[in-house]
Amino acid sequence: MSATADHAEERSNPAARLGFEPGQVVQEIGYDDDVDHDLREGIESVIGQDLVDEDYDDVADVVLLWFRDEDGDLTDALVDAIGFLDDGGNIWLLTPKTGRDGYIEPSDIQDAAQTAGLSQTKSISVAKDWSGTRLAAPKR
Repeated sequence: MSATADHAEERSNPAARLGFEPGQVVQEIGYDDDVDHDLREGIESVIGQDLVDEDYDDVADVVLLWFRDEDGDLTDALVDAIGFLDDGGNIWLLTPKTGRDGYIEPSDIQDAAQTAGLSQTKSISVAKDWSGTRLAAPKR
């Protein structure tokens, strides 16, 4: 694939910008009616399989965590998500953008991530209503 084709895919499929790779197991947590279905389908297209849900009983390469302010304690949710990851895995924390219901302040995300022992590595707009923050789990 050419560099131009790569950039075209990144524009047409936002999941391509998130670093997903074919064959990865991506576990989705916090699914609800408000999630971005185009993003979900884009991720499935890149990895070549369906996302697995919260009942998946093995480790995942990436956890996709949809989280809103009213969903409870973010630190607890991040600690739980770490337990689902394979060594060296990442968490993509997806939160509503500024002005949307369930918005979470970036400082609150940073505090929760640090408390959970995660390193924030990237923050981007992933969909019309959602921001994404990639968090690296500590090596075990």
